[in-house]
Amino acid sequence: MRRGLTVYQTGADPAGSPAEAGPPESESRRRALKALGGISVAGLGLAGGLFPGPGAEEPPAGREKPFRIDIHHHVASPGFIAEIRSRRTGQKPLEDWTPEQSLAAMDRGGVATAILSISEPGVWFGSDPAARALARECNDYGASLIARHAGRFGQFAILPMPDVEGSLREIDYALGTLKAEGVCMLTDYQGRFLGDPAFAPVFEELNRRKAVVYTHPARNDCCRNLVPDVAEPVIELGTDTTRTIASLLFSGTASRCPQVRFIFAHAGGTLPFLMQRMLWWARLRKDLAERMPEGVLHHVQRFYYDTASASTIYPLSSLTRLVPAGRILFGTDFPFLTPAETAANLRETGLFDAAALAAIERGNAAGLLGLG
Repeated sequence: MRRGLTVYQTGADPAGSPAEAGPPESESRRRALKALGGISVAGLGLAGGLFPGPGAEEPPAGREKPFRIDIHHHVASPGFIAEIRSRRTGQKPLEDWTPEQSLAAMDRGGVATAILSISEPGVWFGSDPAARALARECNDYGASLIARHAGRFGQFAILPMPDVEGSLREIDYALGTLKAEGVCMLTDYQGRFLGDPAFAPVFEELNRRKAVVYTHPARNDCCRNLVPDVAEPVIELGTDTTRTIASLLFSGTASRCPQVRFIFAHAGGTLPFLMQRMLWWARLRKDLAERMPEGVLHHVQRFYYDTASASTIYPLSSLTRLVPAGRILFGTDFPFLTPAETAANLRETGLFDAAALAAIERGNAAGLLGLG
């Protein structure tokens, strides 16, 4: 167990092997239909504006002792808050975020430990020195929360990408000095995805360290304001995740860096739906085989995916056909959604039995991050 992180136990031990089998089909269908009929706009995080934050429809608190690990839980340092406020990003829940809000939501939702990360738009806004300074401020702030609230927080340290030299320095500081659980990267930087050759030195170092790389989607400059009356995050965040996964696959980065353990937010975006096309492209472009000799599915089924803003039957019914429960991690997207509603949504899907739920909510992340 690293830095004293404590994961509280429930009656059953969820740390065992994740179960692949779900409940009987008739029961699964009954619960799935119930979930389809009961998903509200607030439950999808779209009520009350673009970034509503936790709403009045949050499920009532359970009585279980906290045990879940939330690997998609946002932090907002003072410097980050000042930056997004000055840039008018509209992310009011992040501007108003406090550690006390996180701890209260974690307690209500049965979360023992939240792994903190910076949300988009990240820390780079055109100046490498400014991005380095803001990344360091964010990471030091996260470390201070870990020290003040023993066992409740970990962090994925933000990198000042696309600044490669600065990112290499921050990797050394974050993983070597702060002992962060991993690093956080956005899906694209100025339209360049993570498989871009310019970023190869960063991934070589992360591969050498066998690092966990949590990715968060960005609103790509290519695709802003495309659909009238539809906010960019509704479509673009999931789409940009898929673009960067394709970039990592077909550039050969995933094959060259097999020790990097990737986590993709929001159930992998549109990846599960587009897998048939991904496989078709791999067959058509036989010249890409040298870059990816193991094949597309090999890597896709080794990646990890979280449930943040993707905890209902709509995305999960596809994801669970693509990857086993052992590759799915509990993530909430706090402060935009809450642990309590995420946990309730997962149960309403009817896709998981008790063992699989326990693995998703705690066991998988505990094994991946070495939290015990």
